[in-house]
Amino acid sequence: MYPDLVVPGFQPNTQGNSAGHAKCGAVPVMAETPHVRPSILVAEDDPVVAAMVKDLLELKGYAVWPAESGAEVEAIMKDVRPDLVILDLMLPDTNGLVLFFDIKARADVPVIFCSGTKRKEDAVLGLRLGAEDFISKPFSPQELHARVEAVLRRTGVRHASGASPASGFDAIGSLVIDRSRCRVTVGEREVLLTPTEYRLLCVVAVRPGEVVSKKELADAVWGYYDPDIGRTLEVHVRRLRTKLKSTAALSPRLETVRSFGYRLTVGL
Repeated sequence: MYPDLVVPGFQPNTQGNSAGHAKCGAVPVMAETPHVRPSILVAEDDPVVAAMVKDLLELKGYAVWPAESGAEVEAIMKDVRPDLVILDLMLPDTNGLVLFFDIKARADVPVIFCSGTKRKEDAVLGLRLGAEDFISKPFSPQELHARVEAVLRRTGVRHASGASPASGFDAIGSLVIDRSRCRVTVGEREVLLTPTEYRLLCVVAVRPGEVVSKKELADAVWGYYDPDIGRTLEVHVRRLRTKLKSTAALSPRLETVRSFGYRLTVGL
């Protein structure tokens, strides 16, 4: 059903950047401390998708609890408090939106909805109800991995290695930043950025929804701030905003907050 999803022994491409890509900067990681493997409950009734997701996440060091129905989800959550739930909207015995409320009633656990639905309204509704993210089928292993890491980072869950799970990726709506390759995509479209634009995007991407001041951005990119740098920053932000513009669902928006700074949000 989804032949492109099955990638046995999947390994991400970590080769060097192609011409025209921005040069990577250092990626901060959390200090190493012992920690148990984060656990992920995967509610998916399609056996092909379920097997791909389980194999990928276990390969990346996560403990996985598979469930094929709402009843299995409820049974697992009686004994287990997962760090994340990946929830299909259409399960054989219940609607994923209904099950979402049951899960939240049991534990304050982050949820990523996934679905083959073509209705943008479903993604919007899921996010408004409180889901952390929404991923549409068919999806690639790279995209799933990026979104899982990003959600766990935002919710403060540490990977088994002790490092932040999102040290390689940021995913905000349809925007995905692969820091290991300095590659930026919005939906299926690759966005080619200058090194300055890339650094600016990385700074606002680690604080989605928050206002980042001009001084913070300038300090992070150039190491200092003055009025001339402030005007230069405005030019780079305008160019970056134009490049990120997209008609894709959950597309990123780089908003100006007058007199304060800039904020990266997701358009609904």
